[in-house]
Amino acid sequence: MTLHKDDPRSVGGYRLVDRLGAGGMGVVYRGRARSGREVAVKVVHAQYAQDAVFRTRFRQEIAAVRKVSGAFTAPVVDADPEADRPWMATQYVPGPSLADRIRVSGPLRSAALRPLALGLVEALRDIHRVGVVHRDLKPANVLMAEDGPRVIDFGISRATENQTLTETGHMIGTPPFMSPEQLTDARSVGPASDVFSLAALLVYAVTGRGPFDEESPYLTAYRVISEEPVLDGVGRPLLGILVRCLAKDPAARPELDELAREFADALPEPAPGDLPTVTLCRPALDEESQHYGALAERAVMSPVRRRRSRSLLAATGTVGAVALGLTAYFVLGPGLPGDAADDAAGTGRVSPSASAVSRWGPPPAGWRPWQTTVRERAPVGAAQALDMSRRATGGGGLSCEVSAGAVYCGGEGVLPVRLDARTGKTLWRAVPRPAIGATEQYTSRVLGVRDGAVLVTQSAPAESPQVELTRVTAFDIGTGKQLWTRTVNDGGTEIAFTGDLVLTPGADGRSVTARAPRTGRTRWTAPLPANRSCGLVTFGEGLYAQCDALTSRAADTDFLVIDPGDGSTRRLTTPAGSSCKGTVARRLVCLQWDEGESDNGPDNMAYARILLLDPDTGKRQEVEPAQKLHGQPTVEGGMLFLARSSGEVTAVSPGTGKQVWRIRTTLQQPGRPVLDDRTHTLYLSSAAGRVAALDARRGTVLWESPPRAERVTGAGWDLADVLVDKGTLVVDTPDGTVFALDPGHPTRNPVAAG
Repeated sequence: MTLHKDDPRSVGGYRLVDRLGAGGMGVVYRGRARSGREVAVKVVHAQYAQDAVFRTRFRQEIAAVRKVSGAFTAPVVDADPEADRPWMATQYVPGPSLADRIRVSGPLRSAALRPLALGLVEALRDIHRVGVVHRDLKPANVLMAEDGPRVIDFGISRATENQTLTETGHMIGTPPFMSPEQLTDARSVGPASDVFSLAALLVYAVTGRGPFDEESPYLTAYRVISEEPVLDGVGRPLLGILVRCLAKDPAARPELDELAREFADALPEPAPGDLPTVTLCRPALDEESQHYGALAERAVMSPVRRRRSRSLLAATGTVGAVALGLTAYFVLGPGLPGDAADDAAGTGRVSPSASAVSRWGPPPAGWRPWQTTVRERAPVGAAQALDMSRRATGGGGLSCEVSAGAVYCGGEGVLPVRLDARTGKTLWRAVPRPAIGATEQYTSRVLGVRDGAVLVTQSAPAESPQVELTRVTAFDIGTGKQLWTRTVNDGGTEIAFTGDLVLTPGADGRSVTARAPRTGRTRWTAPLPANRSCGLVTFGEGLYAQCDALTSRAADTDFLVIDPGDGSTRRLTTPAGSSCKGTVARRLVCLQWDEGESDNGPDNMAYARILLLDPDTGKRQEVEPAQKLHGQPTVEGGMLFLARSSGEVTAVSPGTGKQVWRIRTTLQQPGRPVLDDRTHTLYLSSAAGRVAALDARRGTVLWESPPRAERVTGAGWDLADVLVDKGTLVVDTPDGTVFALDPGHPTRNPVAAG
């Protein structure tokens, strides 16, 4: 990227040409000597230049790197640790980092692994030979030159004979690729630590994810110390080698000479032409390390709730060690895989390649990535949000819909609000008239948009204890003014919206009334079964009611097919405990849960079988999957997708019950998967606002974005949602954050809406 106006134009006699990257430690520039030789010049940030301990570290770094030379390292060519702003120049290596290579092209093919693995072993052998331990071997610190990898960034390396600065409180590194001893006792770190990091890096190269990935740095660190690595997707015989390298005990890890022999035997020789040159453009670089720093801060202030890991951390007494081990990680910037953070030495962060961008195409004219909250001041209607929504959304999540260039949102403590889908600007906030109960417990939910009206439910406790008053209200999409409102009997029948109808429970609790969205005029009323709790659902153009018995779970479920034209119904039955999730080839896909397993949240709900129901004939086919299904289910594009709170996503064929693919993402507690059938991309988002894009056909991770939520709430099972809007994405998170991103460039910083 081009130089900033306050950047120096030369350092140490090197003319600075452009920026290569920036992170917590400093800024890296591409420089040119008078002879024309190009170098990567790292200049530390001014605030650290006056820190005596930091300056000592920098001197030590230079001394360490000067000792190292070899075909697979980037040597130091010049340095001045005593300058006002210390700097160091290393060989400039044209080529992307391994992180960027994986981001653009996906995991490496098997033939590409041999030169990478053997080149890194040779680089580490050169480093260790002179008594230095790298300590931060990660994908962002490996450059993919045409003639082999180059290991860069000795910013936290230590000469093994001088450990004076490696003490408790000064453990620095990148948690997904740190060894256990780096987190528990940094003074004991030796060459075996780099072997551990090398294995984690190779897992990332093979699968596109690290063996200990978690969304929170604390949880990642805990997994490094206490849990076994996730090695799904690593084939034999490489699997056995990496398992030994990832041993918790440093003494159990193989030596580098042994590794070189094993890699040479396990990995095939690349055929001529089997390693194509990767050409990457260099776009404007986002300062995205700020986002990871924000995530680190949230991890300190409001860690994502994960009871199991938190209790284990406390039980094993590792909280203090992990917290101290991550201190400098937070201060200096994490440099996560693919991050253009600390000390790049030949490349900056790159966007997806031209082929990746063409998968999605350009966003609409006038669109930009943006971020806002449901609490922003509105120029029309209620200017300020409710007091409750300042703490929004209290774990209740958001409810948003996209329609005709606008985003409409409601939620717990959130008055209905309209945002501009191109810019994120708040256009109006509705005023709920007449008042409906206690506003401190007010909740709204967006049903849909039709005929110039947005339909919303508004609920709040009435004066009588344990009674909730619910109204269905229509607001004009242009002005936010109320068009009509009706109080409904919220006796267990859910409110639904389909086509040009909004369906509300009747006053008697045993019927459903269809109304016109714009006027509220009654179209028809249909009876519902007595002594049943009914939920209205829509799949495509079909309208259905699932009605469970109130007295016994053993009874079958009444499944009503409702004609949207006149309200006439046709009764079908499904086994008790079944719930329909979508349609495939005109048949309803329903899941029946296993009564013997816990149903405490979607992640612990076990589905024992798949039911395929013909709504025309009532014919039912039962399909038993090879193993029980777990997670948040959705049926789209002819496939059943399930997402678990661990970030695992599974695709299952509804017709056969066979697993098509399964992948582990780094998302924690993701919401329901959403399919963009046009691009064959599956999206899901975590409570922290980290979005993952998966290839729906192959199950590979295309990218994962930085987290965008202002804070991570204890969101229960009300999760983040992804909405596809004209090739762009709109995401809402439980804390009240709403943002839009371009799936072709998911790491671009959003503009604050305003």
